[in-house]
Amino acid sequence: MLRLNHVSAQYNMLDEYVKAVDHVDFEVRKNEIFGIAGESGCGKSTLLKVMYDLIAYPLEISEGSVELHSTDKQGKTTVYTNGEIHKSWWKVISYVPQGAMHVMNPVTKIKSQFFDAISKYHDKKSKKELEAEIAGYLKELELSPEVLNAYPHQLSGGMRQRVLIALATFLHPDIVLADEPTTALDVVVQRGILTMLSKVQKKMKNSMVIVSHDMGVHYQITNRMGIMYAGQMIEVGPTEQIFNNPQHPYTKMLINALPKVGDNSQKEGIPGTPPSLKNPPAGCRFAARCPLAEDICRTQEPAQFNVGEDHYASCHLLNDWIVEGKRHGA
Repeated sequence: MLRLNHVSAQYNMLDEYVKAVDHVDFEVRKNEIFGIAGESGCGKSTLLKVMYDLIAYPLEISEGSVELHSTDKQGKTTVYTNGEIHKSWWKVISYVPQGAMHVMNPVTKIKSQFFDAISKYHDKKSKKELEAEIAGYLKELELSPEVLNAYPHQLSGGMRQRVLIALATFLHPDIVLADEPTTALDVVVQRGILTMLSKVQKKMKNSMVIVSHDMGVHYQITNRMGIMYAGQMIEVGPTEQIFNNPQHPYTKMLINALPKVGDNSQKEGIPGTPPSLKNPPAGCRFAARCPLAEDICRTQEPAQFNVGEDHYASCHLLNDWIVEGKRHGA
């Protein structure tokens, strides 16, 4: 569905560059929910903008390409690349950005915002017909059609987020990108949002990419996931494998920080802070915080190793451990 080929992206700050995405390779497959996890500032949201072709100064793609494959009902496949993907917005690919309140026009009713976004795809329908169709879709998602006559500020944070998801999925796009869809919501509302996303994906049989720093979100909803650190994708694999057998020290530390039922031990955060993306360090970018780091980690960038079925990680320690038939924690 969506393929990133050695993609790098940076913010042009006139006298310096912030390298937010660095040589990222992975794919989003048909009919799956792919998660992207990592600490704040690691490049997750920028990566999503690159995937959506939402490129505007100061953000620029410095290397690589993005490919979006779409097949119509007649079986004809169209390939959009970066610089062209924006032509397929809403119909083929859609985007749920962070902060529903800041995304929606505060002085425009929800109904008008639906019309503005999708009317060009329904130019043969009257507004009355289109409103009835939108209301029917909201009911399918267990939302009251009454929200169409509300302004964004009249809705709760959770309801605004649900409306934004409904708007992004109304045209049944092939792929939906959601950036931190549960941030700043309480756990009950979060569960409702995740249930809604899962329901939409199963009904439409499309693909979704969920960006979240919350590992629990990925455990609940994603099929595969990628772990980002300092602009790089350091581990990619099936979600179950990553949680049950994490291979990169950073991934392992993220998972160990999660609270578990019946475990009353005190949880500790990862010591230190991520490196500056203005001038990233040589070698492995996690080396300064990694308790297992060796000399080579600080001087040479690690290669990507196949560590299981459809499971890949980038860590120097894996090289020796694979040869010796060992794994992390052995």
